[in-house]
Amino acid sequence: MTLFPVTSSILSATHLDAFLQEKYDLSDDTTCSLVRAGINHTYLVADHGIKYVFRVYSLNWRTQTEITEEIRLLNELKQNNVPVSYPVADKNDNYIQTLNAPEGERFGILFSFAAGEKLHLIPAETHFRIGALMAQIHSVTQNMRLDRVQYTPQVLLQEPMGQLAKFLPEDTDEMGFMRTTQEHLLEIIAAASTSHIRSGVVHLDMWFDNLNVAADNQVIVFDFDFCGNGWLCLDLAYYMMQLHNVEKYEVKDYQPKVDSFLAGYESVSAISDEEKRLLPALGVSLYFFYLGIQCRRYDNWSNTFLNENYLKRFINGLVKRYYDIYSPGK
Repeated sequence: MTLFPVTSSILSATHLDAFLQEKYDLSDDTTCSLVRAGINHTYLVADHGIKYVFRVYSLNWRTQTEITEEIRLLNELKQNNVPVSYPVADKNDNYIQTLNAPEGERFGILFSFAAGEKLHLIPAETHFRIGALMAQIHSVTQNMRLDRVQYTPQVLLQEPMGQLAKFLPEDTDEMGFMRTTQEHLLEIIAAASTSHIRSGVVHLDMWFDNLNVAADNQVIVFDFDFCGNGWLCLDLAYYMMQLHNVEKYEVKDYQPKVDSFLAGYESVSAISDEEKRLLPALGVSLYFFYLGIQCRRYDNWSNTFLNENYLKRFINGLVKRYYDIYSPGK
């Protein structure tokens, strides 16, 4: 019988368990369980109390070159004593595993486990530590370049609109807002004084879901899947945008934490006035970027649905509200 083709499958944790035991010389008592399915599938691997995370990339999500560059970045950060989850080589010193899934070849990497726990509502003092950690990362990645995406205005603002248009009609108020805002954001970025903006490699997805906090308030960051080249202040803008989202828009809740985060960052590296001026505009731009990713990868994004109503609520409840509060460039 001919099997019907699929676009995205979930690999059996039981069979991955046996595969990883053989590849990494793990014990027969090793266990493997699925933690999350999305663009990447995440499995928790445990061997006699030692934990790992195995990431399986979706088909046609990242090339082998892009993954190799992510590994290079993580090893560089580890060598510089930055607390990150790092790749683990197998018994033959290979980092990347190739798995023949029903849809085609998919790649996998075993990572060290990030100790601690996710905190949804993070106290101000921990935001300070996170800011300092981000600056520590940037001290390594400033002027560094990867053979990966360059986060240009086209990638952040122009390409996402083409993806959004597949799901949201042009004549809606929400699409009208997105078009007008896109033009305004492109003007702000084009007028930026680039001589006062640091560039290098950015994480671009650093927020509470991708870092763990240990009992002693130590922070470790993971999931560099969106790492690429761009202005370092993109990471600052993204973290502030997500903090604002989590804190339910109350100034009394989020502003002291934003201030603590920025103070933590500047305890390690200075942020120029031009970078600070651009943060609101870049935060809104990153909403555009990630909406584009959701639309482009809707078949395996971690949403249970993606339709016109969802996009309208997302734009009105998050993008427009953030834009209205900060009024970037005005």
